[in-house]
Amino acid sequence: MIRLRLFGRCRIYHDPVSPVLREPAQIGWTAWFRDIELVTPRKLKGKELLQRTRGWWTVEPDDVARVVETYGRLVVGDGGELMVEFSNEQAVSSLAEALANAFGDQVQLAP
Repeated sequence: MIRLRLFGRCRIYHDPVSPVLREPAQIGWTAWFRDIELVTPRKLKGKELLQRTRGWWTVEPDDVARVVETYGRLVVGDGGELMVEFSNEQAVSSLAEALANAFGDQVQLAP
């Protein structure tokens, strides 16, 4: 299994940036008739973390997801980083080429 980080060009600074999940998302509950003191921590999935780049990257995350999911799988790494998981080196090369064709230098893969 091969894992590479996914970076997109920042709208503001124009540097390649990648989202990192620092802590699990916390989901609380509000009831209509009572207070519920329950908070559920939950890790985001790869595509959910990619969606958080909307407005930060120069490209739309839905467009990136469509291209990436053709060749690999969006995952969240052990350190919370957005990654693409591949089954072989051929898929890595194919995705790198597809990203360049679709987005130019706006979306990149890196170790």
